[in-house]
Amino acid sequence: MLLVVDVGNTNIVAGVFEDKTLKVHWRFSTDRSKTADEFGIMLRSMFAYSDVEMDKISSVIISSVVPPVLIPLCHMCERYFGIKPMVVGPGVKNGIFIKYDNPKEVGADRIVNAVAAFHKFSHLGKSMIIIDFGTANTFCALLPTGEYLGGAIAPGIGISTEALFQRAAKLPRIELVRPKSVICRNTVSSMQAGAIYGFVGQMEGIVNHMKKELGGDAYVIATGGFANTMAAESDCIDVVEPFLTLDGLRILYEKNAK
Repeated sequence: MLLVVDVGNTNIVAGVFEDKTLKVHWRFSTDRSKTADEFGIMLRSMFAYSDVEMDKISSVIISSVVPPVLIPLCHMCERYFGIKPMVVGPGVKNGIFIKYDNPKEVGADRIVNAVAAFHKFSHLGKSMIIIDFGTANTFCALLPTGEYLGGAIAPGIGISTEALFQRAAKLPRIELVRPKSVICRNTVSSMQAGAIYGFVGQMEGIVNHMKKELGGDAYVIATGGFANTMAAESDCIDVVEPFLTLDGLRILYEKNAK
């Protein structure tokens, strides 16, 4: 079995694949202060409450956009699994051509998502726009020939509303759910409307501009924590792939495993 780990700025998402089937997955907060042993104990407890035995893991692949977390995670893999993990980065074959000014600047998560999108949807013969709703909202453009063109990065929904709470004295911290109307009669609903519909407008605006630059139609793929919320409010998203990053890690491992 293959353990895949995606380290984001806010959350770490891990999953276990048996062949191409995702058997189990977990999400926990990214803590830059955690040691290898703390990560190991946490994963051991998660395996204990799943149907997958920890000693059945034969391979591990990790992608990370948080460098301080990568080293203890690698040490954890060696100590608790007896495995040296594959790390997404330079030297890992990905099957796409990155047309960035400096390819090393592209976040590992964006590369992994592009690999998964190319693998799943290139047969449609369309350009692809990949939206990842996370700490940052990333918009990536990919040609059906496998050329990664780049994209746009915007503040995520969570950190934007948190900044509003922290900087505006009378505004409360809110739950990010869709209000009944965009014309709201109380502060909490007004903030929810501003967050949800504001980011829907941002998403649609960026997608429309990207489609124009791509020369027409494009297949829009969404992933990340708020993907379903955004898809429910807009018809510009063609498909929601909640496990796009985990699938991409599995595909990368299969491309590079000896």
